Amino acid sequence: MTTPMPAPAPLPLPLPLPVPLPVPAPRPPLRIVLCDDERMVRTALRVILEAEADLEVVGEAATGAEAVPLVRSLAPDVVLMDVRMPEIDGIRATEQILATMAEPPRIVVVTTFENDAYVYDALRAGAAGFLLKRADPDELIGAVRLVARGDSLLFPAAVRSLAAAHTAGAPSAAAPWVARLTEREADVLRLMATGLSNHEMSERLGVGPQTVKTHVAAVLTKTGSRDRTQAVIAAYEGGFIMKKG
Repeated sequence: MTTPMPAPAPLPLPLPLPVPLPVPAPRPPLRIVLCDDERMVRTALRVILEAEADLEVVGEAATGAEAVPLVRSLAPDVVLMDVRMPEIDGIRATEQILATMAEPPRIVVVTTFENDAYVYDALRAGAAGFLLKRADPDELIGAVRLVARGDSLLFPAAVRSLAAAHTAGAPSAAAPWVARLTEREADVLRLMATGLSNHEMSERLGVGPQTVKTHVAAVLTKTGSRDRTQAVIAAYEGGFIMKKG
């Protein structure tokens, strides 16, 4: 008797080909405008910045009068603004740019002296921070990237000394907004004045980053500030640091 042949084993189904993950589109470089009345300074800044693949200098201005229309037309991400320039200084140029653009760039004022009174006025005008001309290349590059992502470039010791000089004769009574801060908002403003980031404040306070972000937004609203730098200036001028710190 013939033994029946076993049925052939089914052929294995072909494995599905892996679906390639989408490759994220490369981010365009951060667009920067340089404003300084010294051509050598602008050239040095350009060389340092354009050595980085994610940074691009798109324009230069030698005076504040040139800077304002140039920034309006180019709409860069970041402006490096010398505080002392002819025709219109960096403070007035900063004020005009921030007041007339729906989506203004982040402005970093550049100065020779850490205790330059112009710096304080520029910060009050809405500059995201300041940088010393003697800063090394890594500090310069880091500062541009920092402000471009929405953070403020704060040097707590320098801001404290500048504020002390400007508020020496101010009345001791605290500003009305101080009483409107909640206890946690007051904690956040104190930590902002020490230069801590949202992540660092989150760890210090033991709350989530989104909670810190919410408190920061409330502080900005109550102090009438454009950003963290202005809020810290308001903390000194409004008597909050002296009274609570």
